[in-house]
Amino acid sequence: MAAAAPVKRQTLRRLTMVTVVAFLALAMWLQVYRDNSRAQQQMLSSLDEAAITHVELAFRGGPRTSWTRRDGAWQLDGSPGTAVDQGRLEDLVNLAAAPVASWRPASDFDIAKLGLAPPVATLRLDGTTLEFGEPAAIGQLRYARVGERIALVPLQALPRPDQARH
Repeated sequence: MAAAAPVKRQTLRRLTMVTVVAFLALAMWLQVYRDNSRAQQQMLSSLDEAAITHVELAFRGGPRTSWTRRDGAWQLDGSPGTAVDQGRLEDLVNLAAAPVASWRPASDFDIAKLGLAPPVATLRLDGTTLEFGEPAAIGQLRYARVGERIALVPLQALPRPDQARH
């Protein structure tokens, strides 16, 4: 009978260790899940940049320009064969994932005071419209509107003009 007690203790220790390891694994999984969810919520859009195939860009008071990705390369709509700065288009597409410092409802603001009526730049990515306004009074941030929400994004998160045209 004395031999049964060490076996029970050993079994109890193993069960305790398995429980602790399972708890730690669950805690790690929850942290990764929360971090991924938070990162997705804190981007300017939920678009997958690699899947975007159509880009339209207009600057305040300027014409609208559009491009379509065909066979992995960007082409200027209406002007086949015209050279396109592929890096610039990738920069435009990457604005979909611009980090957001905070979100607020558009109804909380006077849109004109943010430089969003009309916006400094309007970028449409596969039908999702991103409007960029003026720099914010605090920090190195800029206002951006997506639908009925206003985001504060890094100051440099603004489409750049085509250097060949300016």
